[in-house]
Amino acid sequence: MGILSWILVGGIAGWLAGLIMKEERGLVGNIVVGIVGAFIGGAIMNGVKAPTAGFAGFSIGSVLVALLGAIILIFVLRLIRKR
Repeated sequence: MGILSWILVGGIAGWLAGLIMKEERGLVGNIVVGIVGAFIGGAIMNGVKAPTAGFAGFSIGSVLVALLGAIILIFVLRLIRKR
């Protein structure tokens, strides 16, 4: 996946995660959360042996995997901030 695809998927996933988790991060924050979320979501998908062939490049599947990871990331960050 090219850098522009990472930015696009990250931005979409971060923005959707922000809407779901009711957090506002701005454009750059959404992209960062979405890209980190893509790594987290990818690791989870590999851990459960889910087929990831359809998640390469820009697709709905790649956005959903990144969204899952971004939601988990925001949840963990909230737990850390509460301490």
